[in-house]
Amino acid sequence: MSLRLLEPPKPEVRRRATAFGTVCVFLVVVLLAFSAGAEGGGLATEDPKVGTGMGITLLLAALAAMVALGMPLFVIIGVLAMLCFVLLGEGFKGLETLDLLPDKAADMMSKNVLLAIPFFVFSGAIMSAGGIATRLVDFCRALVGWMPGGLAIAAVGACVVFAAISGSSPVTVIAIGSMMYPQLAKAGYDRRFTLGLLSSAGSLGILIPPSIPMLVYAIVASSAQAIDVAELFLAGVIPGLMIGLLMAARAPFNAKGVEREAFAAKIVLQRFRDGFWAISLPVVILGGIYSGMFTPTEAAAVSVVYALIVELLIHRDIGPQDIPKILTEAVINMGTILIIMALAFGLNAFLVEEMIPQRVVEWILARDLSPVTFLLIVNVFLLLVGALMDSISAILIIAPLLAPIGAELGIDPVHLGVIFIVNLEIGYLTPPIGINLFVASSVFRQPLGEVARGVLPFIG
Repeated sequence: MSLRLLEPPKPEVRRRATAFGTVCVFLVVVLLAFSAGAEGGGLATEDPKVGTGMGITLLLAALAAMVALGMPLFVIIGVLAMLCFVLLGEGFKGLETLDLLPDKAADMMSKNVLLAIPFFVFSGAIMSAGGIATRLVDFCRALVGWMPGGLAIAAVGACVVFAAISGSSPVTVIAIGSMMYPQLAKAGYDRRFTLGLLSSAGSLGILIPPSIPMLVYAIVASSAQAIDVAELFLAGVIPGLMIGLLMAARAPFNAKGVEREAFAAKIVLQRFRDGFWAISLPVVILGGIYSGMFTPTEAAAVSVVYALIVELLIHRDIGPQDIPKILTEAVINMGTILIIMALAFGLNAFLVEEMIPQRVVEWILARDLSPVTFLLIVNVFLLLVGALMDSISAILIIAPLLAPIGAELGIDPVHLGVIFIVNLEIGYLTPPIGINLFVASSVFRQPLGEVARGVLPFIG
């Protein structure tokens, strides 16, 4: 479809598109699993509740109805899990086994490391509500504003640091992009370049720790091979910085005729003092994790305490009266993540009990693929997945299938995890579901097609 046909973002359209993308990807997984098990008779061969063909037909009909009705994603995943148990299960015997669905979800949600998610979400909400973004922009602008394309480079730098603070790509686009877009436009930068730069740089939040998608991946993929969350966090730093540098490298070529700012060491020092506490948060959190002072879960709790001290007592950008509102917003955000995770864990229980990951592994290994060939296929597949699904849903559904294959092929689980996350980061910028496209279109008040065209050079 031509980008000119894309309309400004509508929440209802995006919700339905996300649900449709999730359904498409999951159906591919189910069909692959049935193909993989064909030599052994496939799934649902021992006293199945319904025939396999009829089961898939009913599943398709139910999913089509839910998408058409615009059901929320968590409802679709939950119903999908229930229907899989009843219609396609071989080891489960109908409706009497549905109590296993909440049991499996509760078991997975009881993992201690999941406590890090609400803490990191709350910490990011506190920092975003204060004046952290303004201080970061001022410091980065004073530091590199004198370079060719300095203002655009400052925007990328501010996005990198703020992404490490908030752990959220959409929040980064909103906080940094809303300030930098008018400044870049006023300085004379091309509008399409500005839209692409801010949307792309904001997507680094999924890769630069502390990253909630990375945390979720470590939890889900650990069923195949143990993954140290701290190692995965560390592995995301260098790719994140490299991608940020590549984005910044485009700035001088798009800054012709743009006036540079004067360099003043005194101003740089002053801006550094103003932004010191914001810049120090990633250092404190990551340094504490890698030095062994605290675990990732403890680091998340420390980040909340740190954010409260900085914003309430040092900067005083917020007051005690603002905490209930911030907490409410954080609870809504974390609730959205956790309910999808809980239901997806129930869906994963079906995959595990029916030995679908093992069947897929056997099917892949029978093709005698080399690790390099497998990774190339995974890259292409995940690019498509990232364009159709949000990152959390993609991780919860796809990671349990890919992680065992990677383990059998001898691929380092951290390496595979970074590849997984990088491809999903690109998905944040890819139509039709790319969340950053919708966020940027709303924040910058520009047509979605214009934002998508601006992003293309950065993902190409």
